Amino acid sequence: MTETTAASSRERRALTVGVGAGGLATADMVLNIGPQHPATHGVLRLQIVVDGERIVSAEPIIGYMHRGAEKLFEVRDYRQILVLANRHDWLSAFSNELGVVLGVEQMLGMEVPERAVWARTALAEINRVLSHLMFLGSYPLELGAITPVFHAFREREELQAVMEEVSGGRMHYMFNRVGGLKEDLPAGWMGRVDKAIANVRARMPDLERLIVGNEILEGRTRGVGVLPRDRAMAYGVSGPIARASGLDVDLRRDAPYLAYGELFGEKGPGRVVTRTAGDCLARLEVLIEQTHVALDLAEACLDRLVQLPQGPINVKLPKVLKVPEGEIYCATENPLGFNGYYLVSRGEKTPWRLKLRSASFNNVSVLSEMLPGQLIADMVAILGSMFFVVGDVDK
Repeated sequence: MTETTAASSRERRALTVGVGAGGLATADMVLNIGPQHPATHGVLRLQIVVDGERIVSAEPIIGYMHRGAEKLFEVRDYRQILVLANRHDWLSAFSNELGVVLGVEQMLGMEVPERAVWARTALAEINRVLSHLMFLGSYPLELGAITPVFHAFREREELQAVMEEVSGGRMHYMFNRVGGLKEDLPAGWMGRVDKAIANVRARMPDLERLIVGNEILEGRTRGVGVLPRDRAMAYGVSGPIARASGLDVDLRRDAPYLAYGELFGEKGPGRVVTRTAGDCLARLEVLIEQTHVALDLAEACLDRLVQLPQGPINVKLPKVLKVPEGEIYCATENPLGFNGYYLVSRGEKTPWRLKLRSASFNNVSVLSEMLPGQLIADMVAILGSMFFVVGDVDK
């Protein structure tokens, strides 16, 4: 750092000293929230400047969980990449894998069996429900309510069991393969998933009764942490956070992949959930409603899978898989928002470049605009409502 830059940095962080009530000397205070803090979903640090109880400025400081995933992608073949790609957002492992395999398949001009398409869509939506349930349990916990997390985890366990049965993994499924899925669905599995979805759907009102209309929760979230629509657009915010601010955008409908073209068609169960308030409560409401939509989509996929004839679930690949020279950007609608992979190939068995655009990075960046002017007491409510995973920020 040059002397000029260092001096400039010191000026920015200098404390503003003034005279408060009764002639007492007052000063802005710099506080560090984290990097280890119970209100953050991972190792995030927030440096805030406060004037009394009011936040003057906020700077998210990231990188504590950076693993250099994008450089690691470049020295692994397309089969090995999946084991790294599914880990940055540990709540959305199946969806993380999808972006890689869909991009590679497009560059290969590969047509995946229909059964694999519908099975992938069903698993992606179940994974979406698992991610949403985690935040529906953890957010009230951050506001002081412990009971909702027990209900949310009960429902998660019901769905986690069928995901573990089909893939062998609880968090990192590693079930996607270029050309389809790792192996066929177990006998009787679809019936067990159908039952699990019905059980979760029947018990969701128990969780919602604890959250929706809760006087304390509404008092902590209504009108708090408002993210205007134009700010969300300017920062590239996506997913439920953007839709709660009135951005009617969902890649499953707007740029369909897998079976979403049919599911979000005229007669399909797919719909995009939006709100206009843009506050903490609106973000929570979008997440609750999206959970129901994801259950509907998963159920529709299972109904289609039952009707499909038996057949292959993947495409046989050569021993050494090489992707033709070229480039592609493949984006999917992950539970937290847009997840994009920019793949550049030089015709080798490893990518020349594989850039990851994660949803949480943009969603956390906007905190520097949202937090100034807010009370310290509301900071945790705002942080929790951004529904981010720090691994997804740091990569």
